[in-house]
Formats: sequence, structure tokens, C-alpha cells
Amino acid sequence: AVLIAGVWFWVHLHSPSASKRVGEVSTEWKLLGENHKIKVDVFDDPKVKGVACFISQSQKGGVMGTLNLATESNDASIACRQTDEISFSEAIKDNEEVFSDARSVLFKKQRVVRMYDKDHNTLVYLTYSDRLVNGSPQNSISVVPLFRVKPSIAN
Repeated sequence: AVLIAGVWFWVHLHSPSASKRVGEVSTEWKLLGENHKIKVDVFDDPKVKGVACFISQSQKGGVMGTLNLATESNDASIACRQTDEISFSEAIKDNEEVFSDARSVLFKKQRVVRMYDKDHNTLVYLTYSDRLVNGSPQNSISVVPLFRVKPSIAN
């Protein structure tokens, strides 16, 4: 139990970006514990001022979900939008992780990676779930066009 708590604490401390809950809806009533839900969170890209990403994910309820012991599904959706004038706090890296969220007690995460499409001057945000042994091909993308600004790309 101490090892599990330590791993959970380490995973949450090392998330690239923090999210804020926008809202949630119940999808299935549970007699014991919380209901199954879809939660919607928002996070700001840590290096790109003026871009916010909204991510929806399922969340299991019941006893195991309430105790944070359930392994969550790989279903997620993402929508990233320009919310202010875009500027860069530092050079960005291609395929840089900008957000992650633990989806089980051990070794499963929902990740968001930022890519840059130079030909279209567009940021592409990809969300996917991975696991130490088996990942999932389920994914979702969102794009943010960059008008009148070009990022500096780090190697």
C-alpha cells in the first residue's frame, strides 16, 4: 500500500501541466460509490501562451473508482483553441508532452503531445493512452493555426 501511494504521488508530482475541472456528467448510477462519469478538464499549454486544451475522459465509479483503484478506459477527446494572443515562453520541441493524467494506480497515463506542422504553421495536439506493457491505438487530435507568429523549435 505504501509503494502504491508513493507511485501515485510521484506520478501526480511529475505531470507536465496541471488541469482544472470544467464540469462532469454522470453516465451510469452506482449503488455503492460514485457514479460513472465523463469529466471535462482544461489546461494551458505551458510553453504557448494563449492556447488552452479541453480534454474529456471517462471516469469509473463504484467502489473501485471511488477508491481510485479502477483502471480507466482509453476513451478521450481533445479540443485545443486560441484563447488569447499567442506567444511562446521558450522554444518548443516537436512531440513534446504538455499534459498527462494518471488513468490507473500503476503505469497507465493519458498523455497530450504537441507537434508542429511547419508547412501549415499549425500546432497539433494529440491525446492517447499508454501503459507500461500495452498501449492503445485510440486517440484524438486538435489543431491550432498560428497566424502572424512562428515558433522557435528546439532540437
